[in-house]
Amino acid sequence: MQQLCPTAPHLGSKAVLGPPPNHFNGMLCEPNPELSFRSNSQSPQGGSSSQPDSRVLSPSSESRYGLDPQCLPSAVRGMQENREEWEGKVFVSEPGSLLPPLATTGFTVEDRGNASPRFIRCTSYSFPSEGTTAQLSHLPLGAVLTPLARLEKGERPLPVCSGTAEGGLVPGCSGCGAYMCPFMTWQDCGRRFSCPFCGKLTEVPWRCYQPTGGGGPRTDGERRPELCLGSYDVLESGTGQAAGLLLCVWYVRRLGCSCAALKSGHLGLICQQLRSFLSSLAREEGGNQSDLRVGLMTYDSRLHLYDLSPTLSRPHMLIITDTTELELPTWEGLLVPLKDSRYCIDSLLQQIPRLAEGSEDTPCAQDLPGRAALRILESAPLTEAALKHGSSGIFSSSKPKTLFQPSEPCVSLAKECANQGCSLHLFLFSQPDVGGAWPGHTPYMTGGGVYCYDGLQSEVDREQLSCDLHRCVETDTAFKAQLRVFVSKGLSVSGFYGSFIPGPDPAHVSLAALDWRTALAVQFTHSSPLDEQRGVVIQAALSYTSAWGERRTRVHSLTLPCSRHLLDTFRTCQAQTLLTFYCKKGKDRLPWRKCLVLPQFLKALPVYVNSLRKSEVLLPCVRSTVTQRLHLRSQLLCQDVRTTATHFYPLLLPLPMSSEPLSALSAMEAVRCSASSLDPGSLFLAHCSLSLFLWVGQGVPAHVLLQLFNTTCFSLLPSGQLCLPELQNPLSVTVRKLIHSLQSQAPCAVRLQVVKQGDSSEEALQRLLVEDKSPNGGASYADFLYHLHVNSLRLLV
Repeated sequence: MQQLCPTAPHLGSKAVLGPPPNHFNGMLCEPNPELSFRSNSQSPQGGSSSQPDSRVLSPSSESRYGLDPQCLPSAVRGMQENREEWEGKVFVSEPGSLLPPLATTGFTVEDRGNASPRFIRCTSYSFPSEGTTAQLSHLPLGAVLTPLARLEKGERPLPVCSGTAEGGLVPGCSGCGAYMCPFMTWQDCGRRFSCPFCGKLTEVPWRCYQPTGGGGPRTDGERRPELCLGSYDVLESGTGQAAGLLLCVWYVRRLGCSCAALKSGHLGLICQQLRSFLSSLAREEGGNQSDLRVGLMTYDSRLHLYDLSPTLSRPHMLIITDTTELELPTWEGLLVPLKDSRYCIDSLLQQIPRLAEGSEDTPCAQDLPGRAALRILESAPLTEAALKHGSSGIFSSSKPKTLFQPSEPCVSLAKECANQGCSLHLFLFSQPDVGGAWPGHTPYMTGGGVYCYDGLQSEVDREQLSCDLHRCVETDTAFKAQLRVFVSKGLSVSGFYGSFIPGPDPAHVSLAALDWRTALAVQFTHSSPLDEQRGVVIQAALSYTSAWGERRTRVHSLTLPCSRHLLDTFRTCQAQTLLTFYCKKGKDRLPWRKCLVLPQFLKALPVYVNSLRKSEVLLPCVRSTVTQRLHLRSQLLCQDVRTTATHFYPLLLPLPMSSEPLSALSAMEAVRCSASSLDPGSLFLAHCSLSLFLWVGQGVPAHVLLQLFNTTCFSLLPSGQLCLPELQNPLSVTVRKLIHSLQSQAPCAVRLQVVKQGDSSEEALQRLLVEDKSPNGGASYADFLYHLHVNSLRLLV
């Protein structure tokens, strides 16, 4: 295979980068690690494009080397072409199938033996057959796993097989423990099979025996999910008896009663929000209210527990002052059914602000409420629990290197949570920069999250808190999970990356909890050459306890071809999957790779890589704090391929200027993320996984402003976080429906921010324009690509 670096253009002239004839269209480049991590800033700003004069121009729109960004490979165009090919169509996932559609494309999957790309996406769909060939590619061999990914409308739910002997599930390999899949090789007329993961022969129990037809698959292969499908669920034995005891999911609320919380009014507002939340939750649960148990804790320098037993005339407060060796005096009444004690809890929430008036302002240990909750759960017969707690937060930006690593108490608490299947969610209502470690490590290591609020004074903040609370409860979550990955003989698992506590075995990880958005990355290395005739088989088996108390195992298997030709490896790569893999691996290994091959099949990878380099996780902007960088890093580690791709290359959608009904979101054509794409006479929605902006140009017609904002004057238009007025006209209805659709796709509640052209609020939007230069010197997409080509030339000379 030939590798090429096109000739560098002359400075000061606009040029189109392209390969000379009779050469493989690829780029071999060696970015400077120092430049990658120290010369670029968090987020881009202006636009790097030459557009008509009606477009927005800024000093960052010019390329240092005179390149025309419109002639460079476009991520938007690549996604649009993929949508045109696959949008609304059925992708048949089977051995030897085509390259799956991009994660940002809407399509339907039919499982015919290979796991859906919603569950497993590989960095390449043709692995090199030899380790030396894989090293020459300088691309990681791995997969991004989303074991509980949500199926789209029209897709068949995963079948559930009984794991008992009577259920007849064909058992898996007796050697390595892999589950049955369509890629086992049958021998002796179906009496035994050979495992592709370890090569061992396993006898088939007589209860599960069926002959093979003509030396091929078993005669009952089409009727058994484990023999014909890439994904299926196994209902483990013994869960029937325990289901009655495990039917509850307990939610423990933790409230901070410090003087700061009282003076700011946060405590009263939080109690009010919890009252409304529990009231709505009780209405939604209806006849199943007894399935939900609720406890309440408050704290200052001490821990306050509340006995909520229905037999008591009023709640009893238990105060624990010695928190060093935490021992609870009793467990009775600390967690009670919501149905029996709803009015008692409501009354207590009204009294807490008054009871806390004399509280001490001495801070407590950050893990105190979490440790107390675990002590309560230890006495329970449940194995799953979700812990929500709010805190004023303790931060420090003086030692960023230390803060980016979790402390030993955080890791210890996270391990205890993983053993009990307890997920922590942290709600922060203020963020004082004081000494101490960041309290968000433990929530993310246990499959939870951190939710930050500037305050609860506005209706928008209270609505966001209510939405986040509901999402935590209503999201289907798996608890006490064990994930094992098996791969063909000749390959081994060399790394696992994501939000969890690594164990001694890289192929086996333990997770306290995960939901349908949680994604992890796994990397493979060669231990011996692969057989091109057999290909590669990958299996991911997730054993977990559902919210209803059932112990289940979800099995995903797929097979890939392998080849000794690197061209096949490059041809079947997808930039979005590689971006997600690098993003997750970057947590444990920050230095960038010395070589990077970018052939024509990965045209969008340079803009993704440049956006990752300029992320505020790696390099802060002027106003970013260590706290914000830690929070962002933890959020990115949990995201799947689609969400990650949208974060590093946001959607910039031009809105309709007429009252004609808008088609589906998938049919909208996005534009390049550059300030040069913004037309002063138009409206644009800019959306990434964690932000949503509505940009309003100065030249927007008055009748459009009237229909959307109920005002005709641009100068009187409010900016910042707000909710659009509910006006009964087609344009308002269409835009609000689109905004709601984007918000529903976000991993957490996202507030709409209105940005006016020329207003100071435009600075927040500039961070999403990833093709432009960043305020702190980060290279634009055009300049970064030029840098890659120059380095390629130096390597070839």
